[in-house]
Amino acid sequence: MIIDGKKIADSLLKELKREIANMNGRPPCLKIILVGENPASEVYVTRKLAAAEAIGIDAKALRFDAHTSEHELFTVIDQLNEDSLVDGIIVQMPLPAKINPDAILARVSPQKDVDGFTPTNLGKLLAGLEDGFVSATPLGVQTLLLKSGVDIAGKQVVIVGRSRIVGRPLFALLSRKGKGGDATVTLAHSGTKDLISVTKTADILIVAAGSPEMITKEHIKPGAVVIDVGINRHGKRLVGDVKFNEVEKVASLITPVPGGVGPMTIASLLKNTTQARKMYG
Repeated sequence: MIIDGKKIADSLLKELKREIANMNGRPPCLKIILVGENPASEVYVTRKLAAAEAIGIDAKALRFDAHTSEHELFTVIDQLNEDSLVDGIIVQMPLPAKINPDAILARVSPQKDVDGFTPTNLGKLLAGLEDGFVSATPLGVQTLLLKSGVDIAGKQVVIVGRSRIVGRPLFALLSRKGKGGDATVTLAHSGTKDLISVTKTADILIVAAGSPEMITKEHIKPGAVVIDVGINRHGKRLVGDVKFNEVEKVASLITPVPGGVGPMTIASLLKNTTQARKMYG
């Protein structure tokens, strides 16, 4: 059975729209920093802006050319941090090669870090604390599972991919105590030996490795839930990290690419922005 991420995301966005409409005072405000000319980043930012506008969030992209220095970006971020009318700040990745992304992300105020990438918010997640912002894609994956009726508690979860954007925070999120957590989580990656033997233990398999169609039916335990976070251009097609046509026949639930995790990432980002307005605005 296919998990319709767009349908679930649309439902979440409708809830957020009602919540924003009932707010006292100004709507949530989101600023997106975009450096250089990356066509994929332009597409992602356009989608974020459109979704934000549709639910009543005041969102704007701040565009800078590829020659912008780290110091100049620090100045911009400092100004946004100090602006009481700005609730959320996103730095769209990737940045030009000469800019250190870790330094830039660390400059964002944790209270406005609606992408959940700052060391403070990642550290809170790892510590099991719930007063920080969870990275948008991991939060989207967790919501997707819960809204699809998947009981995460006590399940064997295998995550393929150890990035700071998906794999590592998702590991912490699904193993955290409480609703949407309490799973036994294994984090596999490019250094994992005999990957098939690891993935076949999974009741829930989440793949975020950035490798087109690397997961085949041989990797799947029959009846497993498969969440494909990857999005890759393969010739003229967009494909995930999972060979969908094969794996669909073995899995009990599976997300498509596109239309699976992607819409949930945007919805979760806007949920964090709305939460930031309520908590700190």
